Amino acid sequence: MTIDEMIRRKQELGYSYEKISELSGVPLGTVQKIFSGQTRSPRYATLQALEKMFLEAGSANADGRNFLKESSFIYKAGASRDKYDGWRGKKQGDFTLEDYYALPDDQRAELIDGVIYDMTAPATAHQQILLYLGSRIREHIFSHKGRCVISIAPTDVRLDMDDRTILQPDVLVVCRRDQVIARRIEGAPDLVIEILSPSTRKKDLHIKAGKYARAGVRELWLVDPRDRRVIVYGFEDGDSIGLFTMRDQVPVGIFGGELVIDFREINDYLDDLLGEDWGREEAEKSGQ
Repeated sequence: MTIDEMIRRKQELGYSYEKISELSGVPLGTVQKIFSGQTRSPRYATLQALEKMFLEAGSANADGRNFLKESSFIYKAGASRDKYDGWRGKKQGDFTLEDYYALPDDQRAELIDGVIYDMTAPATAHQQILLYLGSRIREHIFSHKGRCVISIAPTDVRLDMDDRTILQPDVLVVCRRDQVIARRIEGAPDLVIEILSPSTRKKDLHIKAGKYARAGVRELWLVDPRDRRVIVYGFEDGDSIGLFTMRDQVPVGIFGGELVIDFREINDYLDDLLGEDWGREEAEKSGQ
């Protein structure tokens, strides 16, 4: 949930700063600075506390649903459609790497804490952004004769080094080459970039981002084509967060700012290729 989405939620609920502080545990002064726009880069833990509070606030609606639980589990019943329940004699939540690698070769999926998630084919804009980011980062690494390794989806990442989670980030960079084995990446990458799609948006924002933070990913980018925004989390320097538009220049933290991605280039290219409403149109087609 972005800050702008929280502001809209605050208005819908009619909550005061004091109420938000009381329910979230975030200091009142911090709440005031965030919602007044004085602070645009709050700590990741602060954003998580605020997001949790707003999601839980949904439990007071007419049908009594708990929106925090919904955001955490909707994809267990949604994207996977429960079709894996009973497969190999197991239910969602009980699957392992052995089950994941038993899936058909032509079926893209992720395994997160024992749950199998289907992955649909990405849209044109998604793939163009992926290719642009991948090529810019690869060019930087090669031109500097760097030891880091870049890979793009589909690449398996055994994030937690257990047998219950395999992720496929859109773009990843690892700077320890011993993490790269023939079948997958072992452990947390240094940089992960996820490009939000209508079908994966909630999973990327509510499930995968938290796992990346806990696993030790140094830097996480969430590129949002729908709202043309880029959210950059720096987990190794106090859980910092940077908010950018797709017309900004965004420095890559793991390279010390030596590489700066000019999102205006890919934004203008997509405007010319698909029309200026390409982000919204894709979301509307999927009912987002």
